[in-house]
Amino acid sequence: QVHLVESGGGLVQAGGSLRLSCSASGRALSTITMGWFRQAPGAERQSVANISRSGGTTYYADFVKGRFTTSRDNAKNTVYLQMEALNPEDTDVYYCAERTSGLEMRTTEYEYWGQGTQVTAAS
Repeated sequence: QVHLVESGGGLVQAGGSLRLSCSASGRALSTITMGWFRQAPGAERQSVANISRSGGTTYYADFVKGRFTTSRDNAKNTVYLQMEALNPEDTDVYYCAERTSGLEMRTTEYEYWGQGTQVTAAS
């Protein structure tokens, strides 16, 4: 079973940056597709980005394109989400998740999830 742990969340001013990390254990990261998601209280979880096993292909939700970048270091079993130009609408709990098949934006297609990390962008 894969165990995922997110870190790097926090409070920033609007326009600021944060880098989230997702550390994986229980399975070699190179064998799994990784996704980033976010969820506000009472709202549905939404896809933010995902990255292929090798890191060579990435997809982004339209509302983060040009501001967020996901990458991975399979040797360190860690995936990253670099977030720039944060605004209050980005305030959410951010989750990483994994699946053994290919790239996918739908939350229901991911098998294991981390516990989430809070990101708050203050105006």
